[in-house]
Amino acid sequence: MAAEKVCVASELVLNQAKKVVVGGIPVALVLDAAGDIHAIGDTCTHGDISLSEGFVEDDTLECWAHGSKFELTTGKPLTLPAYEPVPVFVVEVIDGEIFIDPTVTKEI
Repeated sequence: MAAEKVCVASELVLNQAKKVVVGGIPVALVLDAAGDIHAIGDTCTHGDISLSEGFVEDDTLECWAHGSKFELTTGKPLTLPAYEPVPVFVVEVIDGEIFIDPTVTKEI
């Protein structure tokens, strides 16, 4: 599968997650304070909760339901109750448009 356009970069709000669906997979996009765009699986591995409704803090996205924090760069949970990581996808920005291939995850 080729990378799909999911949105334009100007739609992202600093330190706030935006949910997109690519190839049937829900993904949380985050523009961090350093200006980097991250794409991680949107579903908390502890429960069926949308991470994009959570809180961005430093380099983490926190699930609003039970407080698990996931690292934006690796998808690893830093706090319980989640102990399984979420996938992290490769983000391409071309002419201000954000593309993600849901079949390509970052190697950690």
